[in-house]
Amino acid sequence: MDGVIILNKPKGITSNAVVQKVRKALNIKQVGHCGTLDPLAVGVLTILVGKGTKISKYLVEHDKTYIATTKLGIKTTTADSEGEILETKPVPNLDETKIKKVLGNFIGVQMQTPPIYSAIKKDGKKLYEYARNGETVKIQPRQIEIYNIKLLKFDKEENTIMYEVSCSKGTYIRSLCEDIAGELGTCRVYERTYKNEGR
Repeated sequence: MDGVIILNKPKGITSNAVVQKVRKALNIKQVGHCGTLDPLAVGVLTILVGKGTKISKYLVEHDKTYIATTKLGIKTTTADSEGEILETKPVPNLDETKIKKVLGNFIGVQMQTPPIYSAIKKDGKKLYEYARNGETVKIQPRQIEIYNIKLLKFDKEENTIMYEVSCSKGTYIRSLCEDIAGELGTCRVYERTYKNEGR
């Protein structure tokens, strides 16, 4: 079998685990995906099978659109709701006008520091392996671009914001959420992200 399979990845499973399930179900060794989704993320995961893996270099260059929900006031080890709490911080008095202004400041080309719990390799070792071993490692910022970002919902009682962002490849939503929360004067924990391929 050769081709492309579009899957809606559920919450709680890694992108690699999805690949393994497809490999087993189809009894094919040559299976890959185009762009890793966090285990908490729900959304489109493009699976390439057989000769379809040859087009990976073209698909990974595409831009992405995400819908993210962020809870303000909490910082964790993994930058998501599954990590241990490192810090709690009061959430300032916010309104939609202020949040929209801060979100708008993130549009454009910028440098972003990936989260330590990521599959990026440094010196032949994945960053999350350093984190799990309790090792300190310097993470190099990478250039990304935010094309558009739009506030969808602000729940003042729950201190959560939901927004849609269109961005370049290599953008980490967890890092973006942390940066946004910092500009809002607090810290945050990422709850869930939905992803759509392409712009």
